[in-house]
Amino acid sequence: MKTIFITGTSSGLGKLTAKHFAGLGWKVAATMRAPEKETELTGYPNIKIFKLDVTDLEQIKKATSDSIAAFGTIDVVVNNAGMGTYGALELAKENDIDWQFAVNTRGPINVIRAFLPHFRSNGAGMFINISSFMGVTTAAPLGSLYNMSKFALEGLTEGLYYELKPLNIELRLIEQGGSHDNNFVNSVVWNTDPNIKAYEEMTAKLQHLFATADDSHKDNPQVIVNAIYSLATRASEKFRTVIGNTGNRLVSLRNSVPIEEYLEKVAANF
Repeated sequence: MKTIFITGTSSGLGKLTAKHFAGLGWKVAATMRAPEKETELTGYPNIKIFKLDVTDLEQIKKATSDSIAAFGTIDVVVNNAGMGTYGALELAKENDIDWQFAVNTRGPINVIRAFLPHFRSNGAGMFINISSFMGVTTAAPLGSLYNMSKFALEGLTEGLYYELKPLNIELRLIEQGGSHDNNFVNSVVWNTDPNIKAYEEMTAKLQHLFATADDSHKDNPQVIVNAIYSLATRASEKFRTVIGNTGNRLVSLRNSVPIEEYLEKVAANF
């Protein structure tokens, strides 16, 4: 029976992933910032919950050591915890800029560094990093900070491939999108300033798109979970897995035309 360690399991994709793996017999180390509030995952005998804020190095150290002590071996680590900051860069608060990078980019760095000694000792291991199609292309205005964090995660993962392959430590990317997770959408931090009106029309249009996107523009979260499971079990060997019609369409377009043409096509929608 193998063991998976997942960040950000208090809701959404992280919780669904924990339940899916547990239901298929895996041992699951489910981490979240407030485990005292969790009531659903506690009902699974093969799930253990650990307190973890991916920006807190001491919590990461403790969650890593405690999960290894509890299960003996961790086979797969899923870096799922994330947040989104949207809105004009000019309007962003300094702490929101730092927080976007801290959670989406530095967080996975922190977790990866914590588990590398364990994986090296075992001579095997896998990191699955939950990214976005917005980590390989842009799709809308006002997402520069989110794009930045996911572009960085993509580069980090690809760069690590070379140094970890000789150690039999594998890396995978899931590029999701399409606002599948209402918890994520509802927690988006919007950069605003009532004294600057230049971005109001664009912001209102993007917020409306977020609020009214129908199911045809949303990824089925179970499809994402199934993709994670395929990678963890090596049923799929893909380095990058793009999920959903929107992501696949935009990534395909980005790869097929010059960047200038792609940017103009996206800009024309706004």
